[in-house]
Amino acid sequence: MTGQPPNDLPRNIGAPATRALIGAGYTRLDQLDGVAVAELEKLHGVGPKALERLRAALGEQGRSLT
Repeated sequence: MTGQPPNDLPRNIGAPATRALIGAGYTRLDQLDGVAVAELEKLHGVGPKALERLRAALGEQGRSLT
């Protein structure tokens, strides 16, 4: 066990983005619904690829970033 809280964030976003999101309090994909892209871009470790993959994962659930 890694000591990190359980999460359902997409694995393909990368470890730095996952750590950044968890550090900011986002442990579930549904928590990102409606979050501003500009807010996520401020997080160290969340880059264009991670944002693209998060958008795709949210889109599959009928959700989106703003």
